[in-house]
Amino acid sequence: MSGLLVAGTTSDAGKSVVTTGLCRAFARRGVKVAPYKAQNMSNNSMVCAAPDGTTAEIGRAQWVQARAARVAPEPAMNPVLLKPGSDRRSHVVLMGHPAGEVSSHDWEAGRRHLATAAHAAYDDLASRFDVIVAEGAGSPAEINLRAGDYVNMGLARHAGLPTIIVGDIDRGGVFAAMYGTLALLEPEDQALISGFVINKFRGDAGLLKPGLDSLESLTERPVFGVLPWEPSLWLDSEDALDLDGRRAGAGATRKVAVVRLPRISNFTDVDALGLEPDLDVVFASSPADVADADLVVLPGTRSTISDLAWLRSRGLDVALTEHVRRGRPLLGICGGFQMLGGVIADPDGVEGSVAEVEGLGLLDVRTDFTPAKNLRLPTGSALGVGASGYEIHHGRITRGDGVSEFLGGARAGQVFGTMWHGSLEGDALRGALLEATLGREPSDVSFPAARERRLNLIGDLVEKHLDIDALLDLAVSPVGRADSAPAGRAGSAPAGRAGSALAGRADVVRDERRRVETNTVPSSATADRVGLDTPPPSGSGGSTSGGNGNGSTSGGTR
Repeated sequence: MSGLLVAGTTSDAGKSVVTTGLCRAFARRGVKVAPYKAQNMSNNSMVCAAPDGTTAEIGRAQWVQARAARVAPEPAMNPVLLKPGSDRRSHVVLMGHPAGEVSSHDWEAGRRHLATAAHAAYDDLASRFDVIVAEGAGSPAEINLRAGDYVNMGLARHAGLPTIIVGDIDRGGVFAAMYGTLALLEPEDQALISGFVINKFRGDAGLLKPGLDSLESLTERPVFGVLPWEPSLWLDSEDALDLDGRRAGAGATRKVAVVRLPRISNFTDVDALGLEPDLDVVFASSPADVADADLVVLPGTRSTISDLAWLRSRGLDVALTEHVRRGRPLLGICGGFQMLGGVIADPDGVEGSVAEVEGLGLLDVRTDFTPAKNLRLPTGSALGVGASGYEIHHGRITRGDGVSEFLGGARAGQVFGTMWHGSLEGDALRGALLEATLGREPSDVSFPAARERRLNLIGDLVEKHLDIDALLDLAVSPVGRADSAPAGRAGSAPAGRAGSALAGRADVVRDERRRVETNTVPSSATADRVGLDTPPPSGSGGSTSGGNGNGSTSGGTR
């Protein structure tokens, strides 16, 4: 099996960006590459087609990473998706379909079967692709969870994956975080840590070099490169709700307020609006935030009934009603659309213990939750143009006489509701909706083209600032895996699809690396002081004898 694990010092350190960039960079080299994340915890998901022709649900990041890799997304790329329903309970999606719940009190025992399924999915992908770029979750140094880990070092051990640690220097303390992450790991896990990547650096690169040299000397692992701060760089996010990188500049003339629900889901639905040059897209959590909005969006949520209660507790229900009374447009998406209706019934307790509540009464619709989840990739038309999207929901909608159909939902005047996520990514539909709601002509903005530009930008950044050839060499080197060659055979070709072409490239990269001046090997006493007594696998950027701290070539652009 050929692959690489991208872990991080923290959540949001840049694992998704590096994974996405490596997928695009490797694909550019003709490598058949697939993304993988054993377990996501996110309410931002996507529907894809499974190999058997059915539909399945996976994390949004892996869907985007598959696009970066230029392959079709599939459930094996994200076999376990945990969708938080409360602070202590998550709904489980296993291989794209609902599979019960897991809670904080049975966190370890309740996930054992998930580990088996996740590793089986990895093995399946590895049998069909040249290289797997696996993204970790959180930090591998969450030692309280190590016993049941199958996402970070548990996965690395299963597949013998060389692992790189990504750290966000913009947070501060990145060297301590990287050093400490390595020091806290068990020796067997340390042996799989092959090097580091610094993310979000801004400033004078010369001031950073002494720290990089010290990190390499102390850990005997190379720094594979430093990614610069890039304000225009953003992905379909899973965790962050910050739209600052998407907001329009000073020329924006219209305000779009997106209600920031506690259990907001699929908030990437509004990303396309953020690309429109005259729209300022902001998140709103109080009546004052929506009072001057030209358009309000009530987005999806994993907990419709509880988030509706939150809405009312903050007086936002009154603010939305007043917004509509003044003739201003309101768009509800999935759970947000369900809130706009009359009765919301949950007799089977799909969302919780509340069996029935009254909605905002702005649309003549009724929602009934059922245990079966609806996963669809619908197409159709609205407002005179073609449209498409995806559906992920338990709610079944019944329209009354006072509304007309709109993208699987309903419309009455300037109040629109749809069950289709992603419909605004269609340029024609977005243009028609903005014309109908704000009276503005469609722009020439293309969301699909913008996404492809973003993926190319990420690919360009990692190509320029990371040692891609060394990382590809690392990914295809079999040392440390169950099927590995003897120690010291860093250049051995992996079995399977990678073949002689990748092995030949690895030989060229290795020969070049050997010609580069090496750093001084630190004494074993220095390493022993922090328990860093296990060298990384050969092929990780040091010598073939097990790593000598060589960071000159592996360190990329600094």
